[in-house]
Amino acid sequence: MTRPGFLVITAIGCALGMATAVASGGGLSWPRALATWALALLAHASANMQNDYADALNGADAANRAGLYPFTGGSRLVQRGAVAAADMRRFSLALVAVVVPGGIWLAAHSGGGLLVLGLVGLLLGWAYSLPPLALMKRGWGEGTVALAWALVVVGADYVQRGQFFLLPAAAALGYGLMIGNILLANAFPDAAADARVGKRTLAVRLGLRRAAWLYLAVALAAQAWVLALVVAALLPRPVLAALAAAPLSLAAGALLLRHASEPARLRAALVLGIAAAALYGLGMTWGFWMVRAQGVHF
Repeated sequence: MTRPGFLVITAIGCALGMATAVASGGGLSWPRALATWALALLAHASANMQNDYADALNGADAANRAGLYPFTGGSRLVQRGAVAAADMRRFSLALVAVVVPGGIWLAAHSGGGLLVLGLVGLLLGWAYSLPPLALMKRGWGEGTVALAWALVVVGADYVQRGQFFLLPAAAALGYGLMIGNILLANAFPDAAADARVGKRTLAVRLGLRRAAWLYLAVALAAQAWVLALVVAALLPRPVLAALAAAPLSLAAGALLLRHASEPARLRAALVLGIAAAALYGLGMTWGFWMVRAQGVHF
């Protein structure tokens, strides 16, 4: 129900935020770090179940015959009759009931700014899937996801630092773009079903070929962002390890262009896109830890 395979991108986002805090000369509180990981993962799991519930209501998952499980088309548990849609929603709300007081406790030990980040994150998780906003149906879903995962990085840094800072925001932007690209690519196999039920993802609104070019542009922008900030001395040189993701992103984009109209042949592209985002985040995380290991504060 929680689609646990996708939770790794949240775990990496948290690790990246902690690494930016450490690279700036701060310490690492392991109790707060573990609480950050646990609460962020639960919030992500809740959002995944909200999405399944919403797609059960709008008929997108039921209409989807070309999805590439487990990457697209939801968990399929509602469609197989294993879980009722109403139960999916109840489980999602149960996780929120854990996340909210946990977040308040963490904010009390970190700083009030975390409450703002947490509330915005929960709002984005709700607004992405559920009416009346249902941003995923309006072509705003990919941007919403990019923003949400950028906030994961900024929030994990804030828990350790206790204040907002430019460094995690700079690192978060590139990572958010890579996560938004996962959603953009995953919409390709679902595009026909989404269009039938009025779910206007970017793949539907732009058409698959133009969406594939957009995927490549976003991937290159994320890589160029890191390179430009290192050249400008706004990020430390070791975070250039994130550029190792570039070949994977380019390969994924090439496959999307080549097989845009053949959903069954897109599995490799989706795997490469997810791997690229993970490698990008891990590369930056490693780079910031190397700064700390060298005894340099950035």
